[in-house]
Amino acid sequence: MTESQGQTNPIFKDYLPGSSDVPQENYLPGSSDVPQENTPVEPSLWKQTSHTHNLPPGLEYLNQLDQIIIHQQVELLEAILGTETSSKYEIKNPLGQRVYFAVEENGCFDRKLCSPIRAFTIRIADTAGREVIRVVRPLRCNSCWFPCFLQELEVQSPPGTIAGYVVQNWDPFLPKFTIQNESKEDVLKIIGPCATCGCFEDVDFEVKALNEMTTIGKISKYWSGFVNNVFTNTANFGIQVPVDLDDLMFFESSLDGL
Repeated sequence: MTESQGQTNPIFKDYLPGSSDVPQENYLPGSSDVPQENTPVEPSLWKQTSHTHNLPPGLEYLNQLDQIIIHQQVELLEAILGTETSSKYEIKNPLGQRVYFAVEENGCFDRKLCSPIRAFTIRIADTAGREVIRVVRPLRCNSCWFPCFLQELEVQSPPGTIAGYVVQNWDPFLPKFTIQNESKEDVLKIIGPCATCGCFEDVDFEVKALNEMTTIGKISKYWSGFVNNVFTNTANFGIQVPVDLDDLMFFESSLDGL
Protein backbone atom coordinates (compact mmCIF):
# COMPACT_ATOMS: atom_id res chain seq x y z
CA MET A 1 0.00 0.00 0.00
CA THR A 2 1.27 3.44 -0.91
CA GLU A 3 2.11 5.63 2.07
CA SER A 4 0.88 9.20 2.40
CA GLN A 5 2.47 11.60 -0.05
CA GLY A 6 3.30 15.29 0.12
CA GLN A 7 4.29 15.28 3.81
CA THR A 8 7.72 16.19 5.13
CA ASN A 9 9.41 13.24 6.83
CA PRO A 10 10.75 14.29 10.29
CA ILE A 11 13.97 12.34 9.65
CA PHE A 12 15.04 15.02 7.15
CA LYS A 13 14.22 18.10 9.26
CA ASP A 14 17.89 18.77 10.09
CA TYR A 15 18.94 18.60 6.43
CA LEU A 16 16.42 20.85 4.72
CA PRO A 17 17.82 23.95 3.00
CA GLY A 18 17.21 27.35 4.54
CA SER A 19 15.37 30.13 2.78
CA SER A 20 18.66 31.66 1.67
CA ASP A 21 19.40 28.52 -0.35
CA VAL A 22 16.31 28.72 -2.55
CA PRO A 23 17.30 29.29 -6.20
CA GLN A 24 16.03 32.06 -8.43
CA GLU A 25 12.43 31.47 -9.44
CA ASN A 26 13.15 32.14 -13.10
CA TYR A 27 15.93 29.57 -13.30
CA LEU A 28 15.45 26.60 -15.59
CA PRO A 29 18.13 24.03 -16.44
CA GLY A 30 19.99 25.12 -19.54
CA SER A 31 19.39 28.84 -19.01
CA SER A 32 22.18 31.41 -18.80
CA ASP A 33 21.37 32.27 -15.16
CA VAL A 34 23.11 29.28 -13.62
CA PRO A 35 22.81 29.31 -9.80
CA GLN A 36 25.67 28.75 -7.44
CA GLU A 37 26.96 25.27 -6.66
CA ASN A 38 25.20 23.40 -3.80
CA THR A 39 22.04 25.47 -4.29
CA PRO A 40 19.07 23.09 -3.98
CA VAL A 41 16.67 22.82 -6.92
CA GLU A 42 13.18 23.88 -5.91
CA PRO A 43 10.69 21.04 -6.55
CA SER A 44 8.09 23.44 -7.97
CA LEU A 45 10.40 24.06 -10.95
CA TRP A 46 10.71 20.41 -11.90
CA LYS A 47 7.42 19.99 -13.73
CA GLN A 48 8.02 22.99 -15.99
CA THR A 49 10.60 21.15 -18.07
CA SER A 50 9.70 17.50 -17.51
CA HIS A 51 9.56 15.06 -20.41
CA THR A 52 6.82 12.52 -21.03
CA HIS A 53 8.42 9.56 -19.20
CA ASN A 54 6.14 8.13 -16.53
CA LEU A 55 7.93 8.50 -13.19
CA PRO A 56 6.55 8.34 -9.64
CA PRO A 57 5.66 11.67 -7.96
CA GLY A 58 8.70 13.65 -6.85
CA LEU A 59 11.03 12.16 -9.47
CA GLU A 60 9.97 14.29 -12.43
CA TYR A 61 13.26 16.18 -12.41
CA LEU A 62 15.14 12.98 -13.32
CA ASN A 63 13.56 13.20 -16.78
CA GLN A 64 15.95 16.06 -17.54
CA LEU A 65 19.19 14.45 -16.34
CA ASP A 66 21.65 12.06 -17.93
CA GLN A 67 23.99 12.23 -14.93
CA ILE A 68 23.70 12.57 -11.16
CA ILE A 69 26.43 12.87 -8.54
CA ILE A 70 26.07 11.19 -5.14
CA HIS A 71 28.26 12.76 -2.46
CA GLN A 72 28.58 11.07 0.92
CA GLN A 73 28.85 13.55 3.75
CA VAL A 74 31.80 13.33 6.12
CA GLU A 75 30.75 12.91 9.74
CA LEU A 76 33.00 14.66 12.30
CA LEU A 77 32.85 11.72 14.72
CA GLU A 78 33.86 9.29 11.98
CA ALA A 79 36.74 11.49 10.82
CA ILE A 80 38.16 12.01 14.32
CA LEU A 81 37.55 8.67 16.04
CA GLY A 82 37.21 6.34 13.07
CA THR A 83 33.76 5.33 14.32
CA GLU A 84 31.49 4.48 11.41
CA THR A 85 28.16 6.30 11.55
CA SER A 86 24.96 6.04 9.51
CA SER A 87 25.64 7.35 6.03
CA LYS A 88 24.10 10.51 4.62
CA TYR A 89 24.27 11.50 0.96
CA GLU A 90 23.65 14.58 -1.14
CA ILE A 91 22.36 13.78 -4.63
CA LYS A 92 23.26 16.52 -7.09
CA ASN A 93 22.80 17.39 -10.75
CA PRO A 94 25.83 18.10 -12.99
CA LEU A 95 25.72 21.78 -11.93
CA GLY A 96 26.35 20.81 -8.31
CA GLN A 97 22.83 21.62 -7.13
CA ARG A 98 21.30 19.34 -4.53
CA VAL A 99 18.16 17.71 -5.91
CA TYR A 100 17.69 14.95 -3.32
CA PHE A 101 19.05 13.96 0.06
CA ALA A 102 19.46 10.40 1.38
CA VAL A 103 19.71 9.10 4.94
CA GLU A 104 20.68 5.52 5.82
CA GLU A 105 18.98 3.80 8.72
CA ASN A 106 20.48 0.77 10.48
CA GLY A 107 21.83 -0.33 13.82
CA CYS A 108 25.28 0.13 15.34
CA PHE A 109 25.65 -3.67 15.46
CA ASP A 110 25.13 -3.93 11.68
CA ARG A 111 27.63 -1.15 10.93
CA LYS A 112 30.32 -2.60 13.20
CA LEU A 113 30.16 -6.30 12.42
CA CYS A 114 28.50 -6.54 9.00
CA SER A 115 29.64 -3.30 7.38
CA PRO A 116 30.00 -4.36 3.69
CA ILE A 117 26.89 -6.56 3.68
CA ARG A 118 24.88 -4.84 6.41
CA ALA A 119 21.12 -4.56 6.27
CA PHE A 120 19.83 -1.02 5.81
CA THR A 121 16.99 1.20 4.75
CA ILE A 122 17.86 4.33 2.75
CA ARG A 123 15.25 7.07 2.61
CA ILE A 124 15.61 9.58 -0.23
CA ALA A 125 13.81 12.92 -0.04
CA ASP A 126 13.46 15.95 -2.25
CA THR A 127 14.61 19.39 -1.10
CA ALA A 128 11.28 19.96 0.67
CA GLY A 129 11.84 16.88 2.84
CA ARG A 130 9.23 14.69 1.13
CA GLU A 131 10.37 11.09 0.93
CA VAL A 132 10.23 9.97 -2.71
CA ILE A 133 12.31 6.75 -2.75
CA ARG A 134 12.99 4.06 -0.19
CA VAL A 135 15.71 1.43 -0.70
CA VAL A 136 15.64 -1.67 1.49
CA ARG A 137 18.47 -4.20 1.72
CA PRO A 138 18.31 -7.22 4.03
CA LEU A 139 21.38 -8.88 5.52
CA ARG A 140 22.69 -11.27 2.88
CA CYS A 141 26.00 -12.60 1.57
CA ASN A 142 28.04 -11.27 -1.35
CA SER A 143 30.51 -14.11 -1.80
CA CYS A 144 30.59 -16.48 -4.76
CA TRP A 145 30.69 -19.29 -2.17
CA PHE A 146 27.04 -18.59 -1.31
CA PRO A 147 25.26 -18.41 -4.69
CA CYS A 148 21.79 -18.92 -3.21
CA PHE A 149 21.95 -16.03 -0.74
CA LEU A 150 23.47 -13.13 -2.67
CA GLN A 151 22.67 -9.43 -2.30
CA GLU A 152 19.27 -8.00 -3.24
CA LEU A 153 17.87 -4.47 -3.05
CA GLU A 154 14.20 -3.55 -3.07
CA VAL A 155 13.40 -0.09 -4.43
CA GLN A 156 10.11 1.56 -3.48
CA SER A 157 8.78 4.68 -5.17
CA PRO A 158 6.63 6.14 -3.84
CA PRO A 159 7.52 4.59 -0.46
CA GLY A 160 5.35 1.54 0.09
CA THR A 161 5.04 0.77 -3.63
CA ILE A 162 7.64 -1.57 -5.14
CA ALA A 163 9.28 -0.03 -8.22
CA GLY A 164 11.95 -2.64 -8.85
CA TYR A 165 14.87 -4.67 -7.59
CA VAL A 166 18.64 -4.91 -7.98
CA VAL A 167 19.78 -8.52 -7.67
CA GLN A 168 23.36 -9.78 -7.47
CA ASN A 169 24.21 -12.56 -9.93
CA TRP A 170 26.68 -15.33 -9.24
CA ASP A 171 29.99 -15.01 -11.09
CA PRO A 172 33.41 -16.35 -10.00
CA PHE A 173 35.36 -13.34 -11.32
CA LEU A 174 33.22 -10.22 -11.87
CA PRO A 175 30.62 -8.39 -9.78
CA LYS A 176 27.38 -8.70 -11.75
CA PHE A 177 23.88 -7.44 -11.00
CA THR A 178 20.49 -7.43 -12.71
CA ILE A 179 18.03 -4.54 -12.55
CA GLN A 180 14.46 -5.84 -12.44
CA ASN A 181 11.06 -4.17 -12.62
CA GLU A 182 8.33 -4.49 -10.02
CA SER A 183 7.33 -7.89 -11.47
CA LYS A 184 10.92 -9.17 -11.13
CA GLU A 185 11.39 -9.18 -14.90
CA ASP A 186 14.97 -8.46 -16.00
CA VAL A 187 15.49 -4.98 -17.48
CA LEU A 188 19.21 -4.15 -17.45
CA LYS A 189 22.55 -5.61 -16.37
CA ILE A 190 25.32 -4.04 -14.28
CA ILE A 191 28.85 -5.44 -14.68
CA GLY A 192 31.83 -4.27 -12.66
CA PRO A 193 35.59 -4.75 -12.95
CA CYS A 194 37.55 -7.62 -11.45
CA ALA A 195 39.20 -5.30 -8.89
CA THR A 196 36.89 -2.85 -7.09
CA CYS A 197 39.28 -1.41 -4.50
CA GLY A 198 39.82 1.78 -6.54
CA CYS A 199 43.28 2.72 -5.28
CA PHE A 200 44.22 6.07 -6.86
CA GLU A 201 41.62 5.71 -9.63
CA ASP A 202 37.88 5.60 -10.27
CA VAL A 203 35.98 2.31 -10.40
CA ASP A 204 33.40 1.99 -13.19
CA PHE A 205 30.44 -0.39 -13.30
CA GLU A 206 28.91 -0.56 -16.78
CA VAL A 207 25.14 -0.55 -17.27
CA LYS A 208 24.37 -2.86 -20.16
CA ALA A 209 21.48 -4.25 -22.14
CA LEU A 210 20.33 -7.75 -21.24
CA ASN A 211 22.51 -9.24 -23.97
CA GLU A 212 25.54 -7.67 -22.19
CA MET A 213 26.80 -6.45 -25.57
CA THR A 214 25.63 -2.84 -25.55
CA THR A 215 26.79 -0.38 -22.87
CA ILE A 216 24.00 2.05 -21.98
CA GLY A 217 25.56 3.93 -19.07
CA LYS A 218 27.85 3.57 -16.10
CA ILE A 219 27.99 3.84 -12.33
CA SER A 220 31.29 5.18 -11.05
CA LYS A 221 32.88 5.24 -7.62
CA TYR A 222 35.22 8.22 -7.69
CA TRP A 223 38.64 8.23 -6.07
CA SER A 224 38.22 10.67 -3.18
CA GLY A 225 41.84 11.17 -2.20
CA PHE A 226 44.32 9.56 0.15
CA VAL A 227 43.17 11.31 3.34
CA ASN A 228 39.49 10.45 2.85
CA ASN A 229 40.23 6.82 2.07
CA VAL A 230 42.53 6.34 5.06
CA PHE A 231 40.60 8.19 7.79
CA THR A 232 36.97 7.81 6.66
CA ASN A 233 34.77 5.47 4.64
CA THR A 234 33.14 8.27 2.67
CA ALA A 235 32.67 7.87 -1.07
CA ASN A 236 31.47 9.79 -4.09
CA PHE A 237 29.52 8.18 -6.90
CA GLY A 238 28.30 9.16 -10.34
CA ILE A 239 25.49 7.63 -12.40
CA GLN A 240 25.31 8.28 -16.13
CA VAL A 241 22.43 7.04 -18.29
CA PRO A 242 20.88 8.58 -21.42
CA VAL A 243 17.81 10.76 -20.99
CA ASP A 244 16.03 8.70 -23.69
CA LEU A 245 16.75 5.38 -21.95
CA ASP A 246 13.25 4.01 -22.65
CA ASP A 247 13.62 4.65 -26.39
CA LEU A 248 17.10 3.11 -26.43
CA MET A 249 15.92 -0.04 -24.65
CA PHE A 250 13.06 -0.42 -27.16
CA PHE A 251 15.54 -0.06 -30.03
CA GLU A 252 17.86 -2.67 -28.51
CA SER A 253 15.03 -5.16 -27.95
CA SER A 254 13.88 -4.68 -31.54
CA LEU A 255 17.38 -5.47 -32.83
CA ASP A 256 17.55 -8.61 -30.69
CA GLY A 257 14.44 -9.90 -32.42
CA LEU A 258 15.92 -9.60 -35.93
